[in-house]
Amino acid sequence: MTSTQERAEDLDLPYDVFAKACPSRGTLEHVTGRWGGLTLGALHEGSLRFNELRRRIDGVSEKMLSQTLHALERDGLVHRDARPTNPPRVDYELTPLGREVAERLLALIHCVEGRMDDVLAARERYDGTRGTF
Repeated sequence: MTSTQERAEDLDLPYDVFAKACPSRGTLEHVTGRWGGLTLGALHEGSLRFNELRRRIDGVSEKMLSQTLHALERDGLVHRDARPTNPPRVDYELTPLGREVAERLLALIHCVEGRMDDVLAARERYDGTRGTF
């Protein structure tokens, strides 16, 4: 028995992200990837249209945002509400599952933001001993 199997059995989990074939790995990638995490964080603030979301997530391309939203919608984290108005209106919002995931992710984001002085000091020390990157 592998350590990942032991961990899953000890915790009585049906899925184990450390196991290569576990489907939870894909969802974890969608949530923790650069654009997925920022998308969930932005939508935690409330429902947004595509271009509002794109402006909120500085630096994301239209293509990457579209791919990210599709993946998060497929995983059940984001709801896409398309209204047949003229012009068409599409809003994106978190599902209850998406809200739960976003809240946990935002705790990590706030921790990182709050400790950036420590991170920057660590980088400076590291770069000083090894040369800059």
